[in-house]
Amino acid sequence: MESKGFRLLDNRTERDVTGWSTDKLKELLLGLRVEGPEGSCEVTDIPNLDGEASINNRKGKLIYFYEWNVKATWTGTSKTGIKYKGNIEVPNLSDENDMDDLDISVSLCKDEPNTTLTELMKKEGAKKVRAALGSYVDHLKSEFTQGMILPTANGVASKPQPTQTKVKVDKTQIGSSVSAPSPSTGVKIPTCKFSLKETFLTSPDELYRTFINQDMVQAFTHAAAVVDGDKGGKFQLLEGSVNGEFLELVPDEKIVMKWRFKTWPCEHYATITLNMKDRGNETELKVEFKGVPTVEEDRTKEGWKRHYFEAIKQTFGFGARLY
Repeated sequence: MESKGFRLLDNRTERDVTGWSTDKLKELLLGLRVEGPEGSCEVTDIPNLDGEASINNRKGKLIYFYEWNVKATWTGTSKTGIKYKGNIEVPNLSDENDMDDLDISVSLCKDEPNTTLTELMKKEGAKKVRAALGSYVDHLKSEFTQGMILPTANGVASKPQPTQTKVKVDKTQIGSSVSAPSPSTGVKIPTCKFSLKETFLTSPDELYRTFINQDMVQAFTHAAAVVDGDKGGKFQLLEGSVNGEFLELVPDEKIVMKWRFKTWPCEHYATITLNMKDRGNETELKVEFKGVPTVEEDRTKEGWKRHYFEAIKQTFGFGARLY
């Protein structure tokens, strides 16, 4: 039996998301840009995406399968206006590999003269490509979750359980499916508090705007977002994988928000406080987390490091000194 792209097989629902994945990978990769003292580079074409992707719901547990060989073209322009062309290849984007294990090959096209832009792409460009591919996996795990969770006999949709082979990946992916307590009213769950600290090469006012300006949020998440940057304003990131509300805003100094993954127990939010301190040419950001489900501590830490700190630095250049 098939319905709206699903195949129903006994106790299993299967969906082919190869076409969606092709479009999403192109959307995330095309236009990726890095700049440095040598000049700038940009991903300008995706000549080949060879692979497939699908999602299975087996007795309430979602299993994500994807395997891709990605080939892209980059164009570089030196400070003197000379243009260069090169290639990027990622042969092992797969559910069996963590993002850190991806082989990202960057090279110049044949007959192109040597240029320092190649090193820029190998270092900074590869980081952005890796982040974009990680974002694809996040979207894959969040885009179809609702449609893939089938009602059980009592009419309540079962929550997807993580596969045992994906523990390493799930801890670092924002929007991935994790087990959660029953959404019964009044259920108390164990929570924890912790803090993270990071330094950005920008001013406090610019860093402050990065978190409350919708255009800037969409830029560093590489996805559609809704951000009302006023006190009491709500936000939704990564197409609904993350949402919350701004509780307190002190321009250029402090942001307090309630924040949650959509896979957390219904209506459970953590309170997150961002404090910004001017350190001359740098801004020190301290982020305090309270009320994070204990089982989600590692995932939340890694998600913020990767999808906020690293993504902001890579997108706006807040992490590299230019001499």
